[in-house]
Amino acid sequence: MENLKVKFHLPGLVENFKLNMVLLTMLENCPHYFRDGVEIASCYGAFSPSIWAGGRALIGGVNGPDQIKTTILALNERGIPLRFTFTNPLVKTEHLADPYCNMVMQLAGNGMNEVIVNSDILENYIREMYPMYKITSSTCKRITEPEKLHDELNKDYSLVVVDYDLNNKWDILKNLPHKEKCEFLLNSSCFPNCPKRVNEYRTVGMHHIQYNQYLHEQSDKPFKMTEELDEYFSCPATHRLPFETRKLPHHISPDAIWNEYIPAGFNQFKIEGRGAGKLRVIESYMYYLIKPEYRDEAYFMFMHNLERNGVVKIDNI
Repeated sequence: MENLKVKFHLPGLVENFKLNMVLLTMLENCPHYFRDGVEIASCYGAFSPSIWAGGRALIGGVNGPDQIKTTILALNERGIPLRFTFTNPLVKTEHLADPYCNMVMQLAGNGMNEVIVNSDILENYIREMYPMYKITSSTCKRITEPEKLHDELNKDYSLVVVDYDLNNKWDILKNLPHKEKCEFLLNSSCFPNCPKRVNEYRTVGMHHIQYNQYLHEQSDKPFKMTEELDEYFSCPATHRLPFETRKLPHHISPDAIWNEYIPAGFNQFKIEGRGAGKLRVIESYMYYLIKPEYRDEAYFMFMHNLERNGVVKIDNI
């Protein structure tokens, strides 16, 4: 299909930075490895300790201005936007002036980068203070009613990440307006119709607030996660292998992308992988982005380059 563009959003601004840079280099140097029309539309995630961050917990560490600038430059000079997952549902007015998050927004405010939002309070602040950012509506909003999704797509968003429970429900998808604005989370490991999902987003949001308070207090004691966050990390879904997630009803396969979603007018796809082990992320990249006939060769070259750069070791996968 001429001028076909299948846009993928990659996980992990920090934790998968080197891994994603190897992938981008491979796309530049070995485009024949990749499925038709593959384009990297963004790398999403957040720098730590972003109090506005949500969706996945940022665990420890502080990414300083130099690291932030290096990441922005490395991706933007390749034409790849950073997309900040500022989806903490517990953001309040007093959090808007957070110096770290505002520093990040200022450093990346060149008109290329983007932000994903969940909170109306934060969204309104970003629209007023940082109008150069494209804004995506987050799947964390848990919009599962077709009428409400229609309304969301008609709002002033660059993209709307569709709740994964609507994946493959073509009686709903075929009637959506602005299909070009729909983004699909392809490989969620979560339980279908999970009743805990909204509460887990709140748990992650509270973790980020508490971690920022801990840093502000400059305590000598190590940061202790709450019982709720311990429960979040112990969820059985977080331990599913990629091959197990492919059996879930909301999973979207590569064949479905090219044979069903693209012909229907959808072309924005998000690969899950923040906080996942590197092998799981690599497996997802090979599965979705690489032509089956080149998978073994691409996998070897990918791992070879990661090993040379000290990214992959047996004891940290």
